[in-house]
Amino acid sequence: MDEHRDRFGVEPICRALQIAPSGYRRRAACERNPARRCARAQRDAALMPHVQRVWDENLQVYGVKKVWHQLRREGHNAPRCMVERLMRRQGLRGVIRGKTVRTTVSDAKAPCPLDHVQRVFKAERPNQLWVSDFTYVSTWQGWLYVAFVVDVFSRRIVGWRVSRSMTTDFVMDALEQALFERRPERDKSLIHHSDRGSQYVSIRYSERLNEAGIQPSVGSTGDSYDNALAETINGLYKAELIHRRGPWKTREAVEIATLQWVSWFNHRRLLEPLGHVPPVEFEANYYRILESQTAAV
Repeated sequence: MDEHRDRFGVEPICRALQIAPSGYRRRAACERNPARRCARAQRDAALMPHVQRVWDENLQVYGVKKVWHQLRREGHNAPRCMVERLMRRQGLRGVIRGKTVRTTVSDAKAPCPLDHVQRVFKAERPNQLWVSDFTYVSTWQGWLYVAFVVDVFSRRIVGWRVSRSMTTDFVMDALEQALFERRPERDKSLIHHSDRGSQYVSIRYSERLNEAGIQPSVGSTGDSYDNALAETINGLYKAELIHRRGPWKTREAVEIATLQWVSWFNHRRLLEPLGHVPPVEFEANYYRILESQTAAV
């Protein structure tokens, strides 16, 4: 409004935005003179710096209860609900016991492809549907992130990568490995499904899928069920390898162990949905039956 008021005028802009000119003028007056704001807004503005300070001074681990108690010790008699509301507004939260790392960081500005899977993780042949996701591993050197690309037909891990950062290059490396190993046909019959993480909906990742002739798909509601199969693979990886053999010291140790686990998973691990056979054997049986049918014709 302030940027264009000299050119168009306040009232025409308000009509276009369907807001009352009096509301805009009242807000502008409050910004020029904070004393004109309502009592609640003035109390919020006075307390918010103290909430931020207490949270920062205590290693950013305090939750609402401890921030509230510390403010009371300092003489700020604000109600707990007010502290909770201000912390939520400022994006502050207490530490949660256990290891919690946010890996799915959505980009609201990035256009998302349609959901072509609708939580039905089934495929009738190899290279019909891939799912991608990544998880985290704690090491003495810091957090590591491990990305997987899985062929839904056989649950075979066709691409993976370990990285120290959650970047687009990181997940693209896993995709490139999958493309090199599988060499899918460029007819867009292959669907690549992921969650709404900013890495997977980035321009570079989308362009690489299009270049390879792969149709992108992204979960519509943004919860774990939208990418349940990839979440299952992550869970197996954590339960069967990471949690059993930790603590992990270095990235190299995680990479070597992940390489060994992926090889075992693909070639030896029995999967109940496949009839208790390994993914590689399941695919080999499919191609053997396909060849026999072709020969019979």
